[in-house]
Amino acid sequence: MSNSQENKGIGRKVQAFGSFLSSMIMPNIGAFIAWGFIAAIFIDNGWLPNKDLAELAGPMITYLIPLLIAFSGGRLIHDLRGGIIAATATMGVIVALPDTPMLLGAMIMGPLVGWLMKKTDEFIQPRTPQGFEMLFNNFSAGILGFIMTIFGFKILAPIMKLIMHLLSVGVEALVHAHLLPLVSIIVEPAKIVFLNNAINHGVFTPLGADQASHVGQSILYTIESNPGPGIGVLLAYMIFGKGTAKATSYGAGIIQFFGGIHEIYFPYVLMRPFLFVAVILGGMTGVATYSLLDFGFKTPASPGSIIVYIINAPKGEFLSMIIGVLLAALVSFVVSALILKFTKDPKQDLADATAKMEATKGKKSSVASKLSGNAESKSDEQTQAASTSQVDGDALLDKYNTEDVDAHNYNNVQHVIFACDAGMGSSAMGASMLRNKFKKAGLENIEVTNTAINQLPSDAELVITQKKLTDRAIKQVPDAIHISVENFLNSPKYEELINNLKEDQNGSTTTTSATNSQENLTEQYNTEDVDAHNYDNINHVIFACDAGMGSSAMGASMLRNKFKKAGLDHIKVTNTAINQLPSDAQLVITQNKLTDRAIKQAPNAVHISVDNFLNSPKYEELINNLKEDQQ
Repeated sequence: MSNSQENKGIGRKVQAFGSFLSSMIMPNIGAFIAWGFIAAIFIDNGWLPNKDLAELAGPMITYLIPLLIAFSGGRLIHDLRGGIIAATATMGVIVALPDTPMLLGAMIMGPLVGWLMKKTDEFIQPRTPQGFEMLFNNFSAGILGFIMTIFGFKILAPIMKLIMHLLSVGVEALVHAHLLPLVSIIVEPAKIVFLNNAINHGVFTPLGADQASHVGQSILYTIESNPGPGIGVLLAYMIFGKGTAKATSYGAGIIQFFGGIHEIYFPYVLMRPFLFVAVILGGMTGVATYSLLDFGFKTPASPGSIIVYIINAPKGEFLSMIIGVLLAALVSFVVSALILKFTKDPKQDLADATAKMEATKGKKSSVASKLSGNAESKSDEQTQAASTSQVDGDALLDKYNTEDVDAHNYNNVQHVIFACDAGMGSSAMGASMLRNKFKKAGLENIEVTNTAINQLPSDAELVITQKKLTDRAIKQVPDAIHISVENFLNSPKYEELINNLKEDQNGSTTTTSATNSQENLTEQYNTEDVDAHNYDNINHVIFACDAGMGSSAMGASMLRNKFKKAGLDHIKVTNTAINQLPSDAQLVITQNKLTDRAIKQAPNAVHISVDNFLNSPKYEELINNLKEDQQ
């Protein structure tokens, strides 16, 4: 492998890591902004001081936001179970260090605990005795949560405390060595992970007080509190940002610059780690400027608001104060703008990398067949998928006919997904627009949603992406139909898609399923006749009941064991509540009295009715059909 290929591989890993950080932080920006408003408005130095309401700010930043981030990180790895246990375990770190918002601890614990929960489930579920599913599921999660909470309290928290101590020692050494601008190399990154208070109040405040008592003012009060670097980043997002990040940056800028709540811009830096360079250089510029102008405050400038800076500025030093803030903001803005404009988002950069098709995990499809040229078996598909690893992005798009809407068959499409980087901004608007078009065209039975590319479900049916991101979407869900557009809000392909859907689904039984009676539904779907269906593409069986926990869990466990004995252990068997059935479910097993509800929830699936989850002759018929059709 050449050095350039190795560098690209390392670069992709770095980009993917940044993408994962963004997926943890981005969904929680609303919580940051809500907390920012409360803190900026109601604290003692806020716009409308209110002692009672100000008490909300502390618990929100100490508990709520770290727990939300931990939940998001855990859920990215292992859905709800991963998120819930990750949030539980993060309490260990929070309680151990209650004076420091544990954003960094949450970002570590979330994915770690989510991954451990996933591995625990993979180990325990195939070994769970029939009838003990709920017991094993609940206790395995509880025990892991217990262990990892102790881990966070006893092991991770001391590590975090050591990090804070080392940062404080480093800053103090630079201060005594008169290398003040270099302090920003430590301070600015420390701020982003909420370790700023340890440095600000543990080092700068006592040293600044001592300095101010001797010379009447101290520059140390400006190092951490300067609002310039933060507003520079947010201004860059306002102009060069995209989607939700851009839309929310305006409110964040007001809170940060006038309210002095710097934490509000931290998520924007975490989403694009290269922006650490911008805030460091902005901070260094501010410190260097104040050093040259011999500027300082008599008392701590808290919160770090431009209003507080104006009030605290010594008589005759107003211009010096403004220059320091403006230059710090200017440098931070310029560097941030360059990063946002000329480097690619961690989630976008992979779009230009060499496309590497993932194996299709044994799930056959016409699209995978086109890619591989052979869909005869799982191993053939995997071999062919691997052989395309050197195909560039454009060639991959050609193979999937992403530009030709008429090239695909839409008979079974019941769910269209718009996918973008964060799954919130542009894709949400595109989904809303197409949903309205579908409604006018009489296609409201087709669900239209939006999501982040890295959260696309493996059984997605039709995915719409902007062209520069389509190859990433293909790698994420190689069995789906993919359509590329230049702009989510203005593409002629939508009308072509609507025409194709109408033509291909004309007379489809699934479009009228919601209006049929229970008897007609079950007859129409042949829920009693196991032999009536084709099982070629089935790789996931779902047992569904009301609660999705008791009888369905036992049925799933039993069939999982039968599949293992029959050599069908590559087929996943899970259980869920009927109202949580995914619209793209493949094969659903329900008790007779609930089958019509399951059909309405997942009209595109194969449905089998049984009298009893634990004792049905249809399971043997199903196994025989699966073996025959997937041979």
